[in-house]
Amino acid sequence: MTITPRPLRALAALLLIGLLLAACAHAPRQAAAPALPDPVILISLDGFHPDYLQRGLSPTLQRLADTGVLAAWMNPSYPSLTFPNHYTLVTGLRPDRHGIVHNTMFDPALGSFGLSLRGAVEDGRWWGGEPIWVTARRQGLRTATMFWPGSEAEIAGLRPHEWFRFSPQPTPAERVDTLLAWLDRPEPDWPRFMTLYFEHVDTAGHDFGPHAPQTDAAIAAVDAALARLLDGLRARGLEGRVNLIITSDHGMAEVSSERVILLDDHLPREAARILTLGEVVGLSPQPGHEAEVEAALLGRHAHFACWRREQLPPRWHYGRHPRIPAIVCQADEGWKLLTRAALERAGGRVKPGAHGFDPEAPSMRALFLAHGPAFAQGVELPPFDNVHVYPLLAHLLGITAADCDGDLAVLVPALRSAHGTQAVLPGQSCSSCGSTRR
Repeated sequence: MTITPRPLRALAALLLIGLLLAACAHAPRQAAAPALPDPVILISLDGFHPDYLQRGLSPTLQRLADTGVLAAWMNPSYPSLTFPNHYTLVTGLRPDRHGIVHNTMFDPALGSFGLSLRGAVEDGRWWGGEPIWVTARRQGLRTATMFWPGSEAEIAGLRPHEWFRFSPQPTPAERVDTLLAWLDRPEPDWPRFMTLYFEHVDTAGHDFGPHAPQTDAAIAAVDAALARLLDGLRARGLEGRVNLIITSDHGMAEVSSERVILLDDHLPREAARILTLGEVVGLSPQPGHEAEVEAALLGRHAHFACWRREQLPPRWHYGRHPRIPAIVCQADEGWKLLTRAALERAGGRVKPGAHGFDPEAPSMRALFLAHGPAFAQGVELPPFDNVHVYPLLAHLLGITAADCDGDLAVLVPALRSAHGTQAVLPGQSCSSCGSTRR
C-alpha cells in the first residue's frame, strides 16, 4: 500500500478546496425571491359621509384618523351612485370610461344591468378597465374580496383568488372574521390585497334618513366591526404590518315626498324610453319624437336640468360612453324625478335618504382615511377625486398600475416617504408633503 507523505496530502487538500471555491464562484446564483408587500385592506363604508365622524359614535375610526391620514373629504365620480363609484375606486377610471355608468343600464348587445340581475353583475363584459385585483394577480400577488362591486365577474379572464356573491346575511363581525382567517394561513399564502364591504350605513340612511337614530346605530355597528378587525390584527402581531384604506362611495342627502317632480307633467310617457329614475334620469326619445322630447326637457327647470349626453357639464367627465342615454336629467340636491306610476308603486312615499346628486353637493362627499406602516401620522389631505385611490393601491402593492385617470402624486403627501421617514418604492418619486393636522 502506498502512503502519500503528509505534506503532499495537505497540498492536495488545499488544491481541492481551491477548485471547489472557484467552482462556487462561477456557479450561477439563484435569485432571491422578491419581498412581498405588506397586506393592503381596502374597506368601504357605503354611504358614510365624512361628517359622520363628528357624531362621537365612531371611536375606532377617530383613533385611526388621529394617528393616520384623513382627507377633508373625497369627491365621488359622476353619478354619485354605488356601483359606478366602487368600481372607480378599484380601477382609477371614471364611470364614463369603465362603463358602469349607473346602477341601472341598458346595452344593445348585453341587455339590461341592475343590482339584482345576477347574470349581468357576474358578466365580465359589462366591466371595463382593470380592477386592482386583476392588476395584482397579473403581477403575481394573491387577492381576496369580502364583497366589492365587480369582484363577482370574471374580468379580463380573472377574478380575485377568493370572492363571494354579495349577500346582506353575513354580519359585520362575520365579514371581519372571514378576512382575519385569510391571515391565519402561512405568510406566503396571505392575500396581499383584500377588501371588506359594509352596506349598513347606506341602508339605514336610505330607509330612515341621514340624521336618524337608526343611521347613528349603523355608524356605531360598523365602527365596532373595525375595532374587531384591529383587535384581530393586534392578536396576530400584524398591527404594524397591514395598510388600511377606509373609504365610502358617496354621502347621503335628505329627501321627502314633498320634493318630487313628476316627469309626466313635462313629457308624454310614450314619447321616450325611460331607463333610470330618481336623482339621475336617463331616457332615449322614441323614433320620431326626438324634437318633441328635446323641446320639452333640455335646459333648466325648477329643481332639475336636462342635457344631451354630449353636452353634459365638463366637470362631470361624463357623456361619451354609449351606455349613457341620449338625454340625462339631474335633480337638484334633495329632489327626486319620478313618474306617477313609479310613485304609486312606492305607495306614494319616497325613502327619506338618497344619493346620486351632483358630486359637488356637500351631502355627497365621501370618506377617505388611511392608516398603517406606509402612511404618515396626523396628516390631513385637501379634498381630492376618488380616481386617485387606484394608483395609491398599486403603489402600496409594489405593482405597475394599469392605465387610469388617477395620479399617484395627488396622494403622495399621505405617505411616510413624503415626510422623510420611509423610502419610496422603486420607480416612484416624492414631490410634496401634506399638512399636519392640529
